[in-house]
Amino acid sequence: IVGPSGSGKSTLLTLLGGLDLPTSGTVAILGTSLSALPDRALTRLRLERIGFVFQRFHLLPVLTARENVELPMAEMGVTPASRRARAEELLAYVGLAERARHRPTQLSGGEMQRVAIARALANRPAILLADEPTGELDAATGREILALFRRLHADGTTLVVVTHDERVTSEASRVVRMLDGRIVD
Repeated sequence: IVGPSGSGKSTLLTLLGGLDLPTSGTVAILGTSLSALPDRALTRLRLERIGFVFQRFHLLPVLTARENVELPMAEMGVTPASRRARAEELLAYVGLAERARHRPTQLSGGEMQRVAIARALANRPAILLADEPTGELDAATGREILALFRRLHADGTTLVVVTHDERVTSEASRVVRMLDGRIVD
């Protein structure tokens, strides 16, 4: 999803993830109307089926990188040993195995973004919603994340990405353009 600042890209992403509900119309994810779900079921759907990579990361500063990645798994009731193993696997996957014990304040912007991506993948979501996932990354790390996204897509994960990054746009199988809160192309 591309468009100028203020065009509604991030709002569309929050609607697709059920973080906001539409004032009119319907948003259906995985065959389910989000507006029709009670709060508890909507929360469960997000936890089990949708991964979020927020533009501002939303990492908890009191937790280490590994603990931040473990958090969604803890909410799912995954055992501590399994959470730890999966978090370590994901941090290695995004190139941060050696930073697992660091807190967000000890990480660069790019490292925090990669922790946020690892956290979004923790529960093996069917859909990954990413808001400017390469925005804080240098070119080489951005290429690594795009390669990761290609692997995820090849494995069956649906990716919806809001971006200003032409590298991301050029990798997409479909580009949706927005302007003034509307899809224009």
